[in-house]
Amino acid sequence: MDTLTPEQISARLAEFRQEHRALDEQIQRMAANGEDELEAKRLKRRKLQLKDCIARLADMLIPDEPA
Repeated sequence: MDTLTPEQISARLAEFRQEHRALDEQIQRMAANGEDELEAKRLKRRKLQLKDCIARLADMLIPDEPA
């Protein structure tokens, strides 16, 4: 991932954030309808993975500052 340009990182961030929002909405709908808990857990796990990826990519956009 270190070879990505800032533009590519920003584009990936946007994709991941969009997927994260979509998963959040889907999980909320499933909880409201009392749907499959196992599927909801799987979606929550994916949502956490996306959150970690978003954090890593966001960190890549912040330049290192000298101490």
